[in-house]
Amino acid sequence: MPEAVTRPSPRSTPTTPHAPVSTVAVLVSIVLVELSSGITQGFLSPVLRSLTDVLHVTAADLNWISIANLMASVAFTPLLSRLGDLHGHRRVLRWNIAVVLAGSVVVGLAGSFRTLMIGQVLQGAFAGFFPLLVGILRNRRSAAESRRAIGTMVAALVGGICVGGVASGLVAHSVDTPTAALWVPTFAVGIAFLVTWPLLPETTERPGGHLDVRGGILLCTGLVAIMLGLGQGGMPGWEWTSPRTLGCLAGGALVTAVWARVETRTTDPMIDVRLFRRRNVSVVAIVTTTFSFCMIGLQVAGAIFMGTPEETAGYGLGLSPLQIAFAMIPALAATGIAATASPALAARIGDRATLVTGSLLMAAGYLSTLALHDSLTPYLICQTVAGLGAGVLQQATRTLAVESVPKEQTAVGSGINELLINVGGSLGAACVLAVTAAATPAGAALPRYSAYATCWSVCIAVSLAGAAASLLYRPATRPA
Repeated sequence: MPEAVTRPSPRSTPTTPHAPVSTVAVLVSIVLVELSSGITQGFLSPVLRSLTDVLHVTAADLNWISIANLMASVAFTPLLSRLGDLHGHRRVLRWNIAVVLAGSVVVGLAGSFRTLMIGQVLQGAFAGFFPLLVGILRNRRSAAESRRAIGTMVAALVGGICVGGVASGLVAHSVDTPTAALWVPTFAVGIAFLVTWPLLPETTERPGGHLDVRGGILLCTGLVAIMLGLGQGGMPGWEWTSPRTLGCLAGGALVTAVWARVETRTTDPMIDVRLFRRRNVSVVAIVTTTFSFCMIGLQVAGAIFMGTPEETAGYGLGLSPLQIAFAMIPALAATGIAATASPALAARIGDRATLVTGSLLMAAGYLSTLALHDSLTPYLICQTVAGLGAGVLQQATRTLAVESVPKEQTAVGSGINELLINVGGSLGAACVLAVTAAATPAGAALPRYSAYATCWSVCIAVSLAGAAASLLYRPATRPA
């Protein structure tokens, strides 16, 4: 009788072996990619005001830029994450970077608002960088090494946001044409593309399966509708009670619910919703949503507060756009440092205590801001405390998001976390918008101080909710 032939499982099929890649080369690659991602996310803020004159649009029109970028990120994240798990993280990441580079060139050439929007949509593919890099790391490194590398990635991402804002601010300040600053991300992404193409290693195992096109379309449709409703809610023609806003929010929620039901009956789902039955996956998802609600939701409000002259509104710090860019550096630096130190903190006190610590630091930062916001130095110190908490949570949640799922779903697990960062940030921005709109007198351009007091108070409560949810995390065996 002939011997039975053992067939390899489709979930452990090895790829063609590649030449060994040094740790330094991998580290340089991930730093460059995440640095370019941060620059792409942070370069536009200092020049938004000047674009209203150059592109002949209103400040309200510019809101569509962030909405388009956000919706594109939501659509790209699950697709690129799943493709990376199926076909190789390096292969997908290479073309991912190429798409962002193409979008950056379109932005640099933008002579109209429509062209700028198209470029921003293509740039939204940067949302795939982090999950794909995490897939490469987890496949080739131990758990402890991956944790340290993820901390480095977060630090590079935050550093890129800081560099992007300062670089575009300096370019706009030094050159007569403000649109010259639109070329900043092209140089950053171009360097990352050229350097990392030959250096990044490929993953050695792939799970097999196929791309769930139906699930992808349903998920993207539902989330994009929700993001559109949250992003435009409260704007003229998009009042919170208007049919278009309610239609986007309710319709998006309905389509997302249909997607969740469809995915439970799909053999190879885009995102396995059954993962959320795991306690740790759900806890990390809640904490991710709470910290991004505060961190992203307050970005615009914080910049406006720093730029408001006290003699005009009775509050504010009266900083210029370039001064605002530099004033944001301490909090961003604290975020990067905390992200780098977070693995050591988790090794000492455990993952659950690390999540609680990060949330409490954010709550303390917003509580102290509520009391000490009348002058620049105390305000920056308070924001730095909140930045420390944000850095701890950025690294911890991104790490635990992939450690809580099976190894063959690494990029998808990271992609879920990136999606929740966008969702939480959108919820926070919508809350801040609703509060400031309600506190702005008719015909006035600026809200009353009560709007900021309310926003800081809400963020204190949300951060404390994140700390409470963190207590439910079930500690696993620590990585060696």
